Amino acid sequence: MSSHREAPEISKDPVADNTDVYAFVSPDKPDTVTLIANFIPFQNPFGGPNFYEFGDDVLYQLHISTGGTGKADISYQFRFHAEIRNKSTFLYNTGPITSIKDKTWNRPQYYSVTRVEHGRSRILARDLAAPPVNVGVRSTPNYAKLAGEAIHTIGKNRKVFAGQRADGFFADLGSIFDLGTLRPFQAAHLIPSAAAAGVNGLQGSNVHTIALQVPITDLTRDGKLPTDVMSAKSVIGVYATASRRQSKIFDEVLGISTWHGPHKQVSRLGNPLFNEVIVPMAEKDKWNSRPPSEDKKYAQYVTKPELAGLLPVLYPGVFPNLAAYQKPRADLAAILLTGIPKGVVPGFQNYTGPVQADMLRLNVAVPPSKTPNPLGLVAGDAAGFPNGRRVFDDVVTVEIRAVAGLTIPLVDPSFTPDGAASAVKDGTSNTNSDYLTVFPYLGTPGGGYQSKPGVPAVS
Repeated sequence: MSSHREAPEISKDPVADNTDVYAFVSPDKPDTVTLIANFIPFQNPFGGPNFYEFGDDVLYQLHISTGGTGKADISYQFRFHAEIRNKSTFLYNTGPITSIKDKTWNRPQYYSVTRVEHGRSRILARDLAAPPVNVGVRSTPNYAKLAGEAIHTIGKNRKVFAGQRADGFFADLGSIFDLGTLRPFQAAHLIPSAAAAGVNGLQGSNVHTIALQVPITDLTRDGKLPTDVMSAKSVIGVYATASRRQSKIFDEVLGISTWHGPHKQVSRLGNPLFNEVIVPMAEKDKWNSRPPSEDKKYAQYVTKPELAGLLPVLYPGVFPNLAAYQKPRADLAAILLTGIPKGVVPGFQNYTGPVQADMLRLNVAVPPSKTPNPLGLVAGDAAGFPNGRRVFDDVVTVEIRAVAGLTIPLVDPSFTPDGAASAVKDGTSNTNSDYLTVFPYLGTPGGGYQSKPGVPAVS
């Protein structure tokens, strides 16, 4: 979670595992959109000497859908390659790294950015430098400076960053996967224990981030800046993928395995938690290989989610109204598969049409909130999830409450949510580095020397 180890096969291939996707109107530059895709979950900050890096053999992509088909109309492709400067040492660095150009960094990584629009490709940049990982106070004494050097400007008013960040997602993984326990409410669980504060299972973990900030006009269907929230032209769909070539062959001359053939998708993500808690285990790997435009196959798991049936069983007597509700969950289908149409939430919509596809849907005509609420739209903050997703949005609480029935009255006024639906939560918050107020928004990754197992990462 959000998409950390969410399917059997991709859990064995972390360098291609897409953990989170974010899409939001940039709060400090509201004429731009920031798109973020994270990969490589549960990074141990002291994971040397072969520290984490993007896969040279993986094609990473951010996709934007504007035509209502659930298909990518615009894609940004990222391809990486690493180098070894000193082939006579095992060391990641042979001295302090004070600049991303320092020769003391023995394994630098570079990447290209390509924009694909309706099948036409254009390389936007080559040989952009990624920063090193945060090794420690001697090796990377000023990590914030190194990360800042790795923010690149492409053309006018466009920024890109690819490198290590603190994992900004938070969830009580240890509790949730222990038979659906929510520590603040576990006294009411089928197997009860005393209520307790939530524990962030991502505490101390880093990820690798691809972040892109572009003018809104780069992403809209007509190339214009929308101002009407109720216009279909104001909504974009966003998802990310990772792909590998079709076959892998060991080269005896080079002594390494090389990939051949066309790229095949092995991971994707739009809405948080979709594959984790909605798609059955037997379907998870297949879901990862398919495009969102084919998600009609999975609509049955959205409109009758397994978790909604489990909550009344795991918490006896707490969700009687939810247990009695037998209609298909049209509220969840709107939130996750089509976007919210006009007339459901007054003055808001992010509907992309009837094609059912798992994507983040962002209405770019909604300005950034002056007083953001991590619960987003359900708390009256239309700039937050499920209108896109900001790095600090509490998506676990939002989705648990939605599954528990809180959003059913939006489409079925005859339903009365159980009292617990508006209170249930896993009780966690971000315990890694603070989020940034500027691009790339995710916090400084935990340093290897500074971090200790079981305690928050220190940058």
